Amino acid sequence: MSTPASSENHPNILLRLWRDKDTRSVFIQIITMVIVFTFLGLIINNVVNNLEIAGKDFSFGFLNYPAGYDITFQPFISYSPTDTHLRAAAVGILNTLLVAVSGVIIASILGFTMGVLRLSNNWLISRLVYVFLEFTRNVPVLLHILFIYSIFLYVLPVPKKAINISDTVFLTNRGFIFPSPVFEDGFGFVWIALLAAIAIVVFFVRWERKNQDATGEHYPVFSISLAILFGLPLIVFFISGAPMAWEIPALKGFNFKGGTSIKPEYIALTFALSYYTACFIAEIVRAGILAISRGQTEAALALGLLPNRSLQLVVIPQALRVIIPPLASQYLNLTKNSSLAIAIGYMDVVATVGGITLMQTGKEMETMIIVLLTYLFFSLIISAFMNWFNRRMALVER
Repeated sequence: MSTPASSENHPNILLRLWRDKDTRSVFIQIITMVIVFTFLGLIINNVVNNLEIAGKDFSFGFLNYPAGYDITFQPFISYSPTDTHLRAAAVGILNTLLVAVSGVIIASILGFTMGVLRLSNNWLISRLVYVFLEFTRNVPVLLHILFIYSIFLYVLPVPKKAINISDTVFLTNRGFIFPSPVFEDGFGFVWIALLAAIAIVVFFVRWERKNQDATGEHYPVFSISLAILFGLPLIVFFISGAPMAWEIPALKGFNFKGGTSIKPEYIALTFALSYYTACFIAEIVRAGILAISRGQTEAALALGLLPNRSLQLVVIPQALRVIIPPLASQYLNLTKNSSLAIAIGYMDVVATVGGITLMQTGKEMETMIIVLLTYLFFSLIISAFMNWFNRRMALVER
């Protein structure tokens, strides 16, 4: 016969499971997932009921209907108003991707440059960069976009009075217009040479690192890589008989015809997002450099390295471990801030699918799902790449 004392020493099975750390963790996660899925189920049920009351069905068949609206900036795939909403969505997604990629590249270059200049021993340069950073970061990014766009509209001339450079390049309030290449037969060999040059550069960079670790000998990697990337395709280009012509833009009527045109909406959006995000990157870079012990720089200088080489070879590689994690957040912010493009008429995924397509079809749920999934996909790609890069730069324990 059990006694009260023996019951306390041997609690029931549920209590024993709850006291076990791993079992309790699994139990809490299961309860959490049940609550989350129940909440999502209630939301979906509410949406279905509301759509039924409004007399709407949930489908993506509208993507096969003719769009009926124009997109002025289409650098990757051709588009006309008779094309479907699906093609219009593809153009909008590619336009968003273009702003995100070019913005990240420009912001990274500007951010690292301003971050280093912020620590310059030159008082004037340091103060000027400081004032620019503080002013830019404390003004909403939308105002920067509108400000740059207004410069194009009201400062630059109309096409008939365009700024002319050698009758081939023109700058107007309708964009930057320049000759476009026309590839002829035989240019495929140039593309093959470019791919081969990239492969050679990758092999050379890896070999140079191993050789430097083994012998201490250093080669000018950047100069040699640049020579290979440009030299090999150029040699093949001339051997193939220069299989490329140029289409020169010409003024016809009220605008230019021919050539390639970069619209002011794209320039204003990309430039504003780039220098705005670069200001935050600059502070991240400055913090990363200051996180490195002063003794590292002194040791590099004692070994005979010049200040710029010590910064490049000693300080920056160590600072990257501090810089990369917050840098990923800034890249995500730039990509998501590109949705402000609709304010100046740049036809990104928000303006096409989430704007005109939504109003024409009345498919609020479907269009917003496409927009949300687009930004989610871009964000996950950026996060995955930055996490991979962060692991590559992390210290490896021996």
